[in-house]
Amino acid sequence: MKAIGIIPARLGATRYPNKPMALIHGMPMVGHCYHRTRLTPGIDATYVATCDEEIAGYVRSIGGLAAMTSTSHTRATARTAEAMERIEVETGERADVVVMVQGDEPLISTEAIAETLDHFNDPAIEIVNIMSRLSTYEQFIDKNNVKVVVNRHNDALYFSREPIPSPWRGFENIPMYMQTGIIAFRHDALLRFNQMDETQLEQIESVDMNRVLETGGRIRMVLTQATTIGVDTPQELKDAEELMNDDPTLARYLTQ
Repeated sequence: MKAIGIIPARLGATRYPNKPMALIHGMPMVGHCYHRTRLTPGIDATYVATCDEEIAGYVRSIGGLAAMTSTSHTRATARTAEAMERIEVETGERADVVVMVQGDEPLISTEAIAETLDHFNDPAIEIVNIMSRLSTYEQFIDKNNVKVVVNRHNDALYFSREPIPSPWRGFENIPMYMQTGIIAFRHDALLRFNQMDETQLEQIESVDMNRVLETGGRIRMVLTQATTIGVDTPQELKDAEELMNDDPTLARYLTQ
């Protein structure tokens, strides 16, 4: 199975402009995402998909590969799909699986990325998404954190920026899961997703994986025990840098 990693990143994010180039331990955040993806066992090649020359130039300066994409994308998944098709034309090779690693997930572990690949041994699985636990009520109600509820097989039932399941009877014993930006697709599943129109619940929640659920698809959720932060604010950038102080993966690439 040939698997590639694609990291969608752009400077013009409305919630946190220039976020991919924000420094963590002296390195742009997108650099951390790139190195952690390329170091993952089972990933044959890693690309950063971007419409910004500043990001592409940085990636190339550290020996990475950049795929230039349209400026019109509003969804990271659409940017990833375009990059996949461009990469196939340039290399003449087809990837069986594409692992999308959001450019604002600097703490994601190589183990978590690799774990998405194992699930494709089941031919019925087409999309795999990493999730993590939320530990506080403040995190649970934060609309920057996309919550997910799952069935007994750990397939997603729904994604929301609201706290789900409802904490109206107390939140101490309810499963508080957060979607992370680590989503792996079989080749054709990513193409089919990109060819579909945005759906109503996707637009309401601003969560593109609801498109899959609304159209009858299936997403296998995989729980990671590692602490993850999807950086959406300057404070979360500081939190990520502090958590990275004791991160063993950092030393594998920061001194290179």
